[in-house]
Amino acid sequence: MLPGDDELWYLPLGGTGEIGMNMGLYGHAGQWLMVDCGVTFRRAGEPGPHLQMADPSFISARRDRLAGLLITHAHQDHIGAISYLWPQLRCPIYATRFALELIRPKLAEVGLLDRVPLHEVSAGQRTALAGFNVEWVNVTHSTVQCQALVLRTDAGSVLHSGDWKLDDQPVVGARYDVDALIRAGDEGLDAMVCDSTNANVSSNSVSEAVLEAGLLAAVQGASGRVIVGCFGSNVARLVTLARVAQKTGRYAGVMGRSLEMYYSAAKAAGEWPSDLKLVDAQHLGYLPRAEVLAIATGSQGEPRAALDRLAADSHPAFSIDPGDRLVMSARVIPGNEDAVLGVVARLTELGVEVVRDGDTDAPIHASGHATVPDLERLYGWVRPRVVIPQHGEPEHLKAHGALARRLGVSRQLVGRNGDLFILKPQTVLRRAAVQVGRLGIEREQVVRVE
Repeated sequence: MLPGDDELWYLPLGGTGEIGMNMGLYGHAGQWLMVDCGVTFRRAGEPGPHLQMADPSFISARRDRLAGLLITHAHQDHIGAISYLWPQLRCPIYATRFALELIRPKLAEVGLLDRVPLHEVSAGQRTALAGFNVEWVNVTHSTVQCQALVLRTDAGSVLHSGDWKLDDQPVVGARYDVDALIRAGDEGLDAMVCDSTNANVSSNSVSEAVLEAGLLAAVQGASGRVIVGCFGSNVARLVTLARVAQKTGRYAGVMGRSLEMYYSAAKAAGEWPSDLKLVDAQHLGYLPRAEVLAIATGSQGEPRAALDRLAADSHPAFSIDPGDRLVMSARVIPGNEDAVLGVVARLTELGVEVVRDGDTDAPIHASGHATVPDLERLYGWVRPRVVIPQHGEPEHLKAHGALARRLGVSRQLVGRNGDLFILKPQTVLRRAAVQVGRLGIEREQVVRVE
């Protein structure tokens, strides 16, 4: 099963019909490119290993035809499976410096760092791989150095959006490259494979810059420590919280491995402001309570994350005292509701005040994904002939397809993992063309999820 010289294919193995474990393949002239290689987490109550990823068996059986793995950005649902699956792929990896700062340590942990060919790319660069010419286009999202991809071939061209929204004030990192997007549209795009996470949300997306006022209000007036639960990968949120700490006379520190990793990667990649300092988490317990702003992992109720350990009074940094305040600066991912409620309930029993989004006049959380107004602007710039909604559950994909139809896109191909989208020379959708499945991690070993 190989594409011909006049063909351009898209084959998702993960991330289409679901949110998480992204893995897509583009095929042309007998060669393949993989885009992203991420993980997901088992939902509460479901069987199987906690950490899961797409099964790459289809492409690992053809790895001599796999020209490279392209990384759009450094979220774990896009990079988290690399260290587990690379031995099955054995291809070069192309990513921005920030993403590589997070990929390298994971490869080192499993003894692969010296074996994997890693290539640093930057926004605006073009990379020739087999029969593909790849243009890296900066977009804004909830972490830094995020890239859309314009894939040009002799058969046709496609825009792979990655995860994105149109944030005109991204706090850190570069703004989205509207000129590159318009240029790709003017050249003529045969298709766009596009993020659908918020395709059913009609309101305007919220800029990261807007959140400082709400977070400042949530922190001001607290008599004890302030603990903020947020996603560890959101560098802009960390910067905003560090500035809030400065303005409220507090010392900010991060608690949890993922926060430490992303903070370190941001510094190494030149994305952390030089005037902002964080204190070591182990010092937070020695400071007066009214001078502490602790930024903690565990906003999704994850076991053994910082918030869970604080709720169990087992965190080495400090113990919760009545009057401490918890600020939840994160949305709850569907499926995690019970776990989050459980952690918050245990913290409340310890006397913690809880501030959620909506409790302040200004927002304290912003999604990193495009809502309908952002999608409308993007379609006006790029004008693809075909759209393939991806990165979303069925309701999101369906809403995205309906939106694209309303905006005049001639074909909307709404499919699932394992469907083959033939984009050129004719547009054809072959359902269940490839068998797909999941792998998981048990005792540091890759196992098949039944």
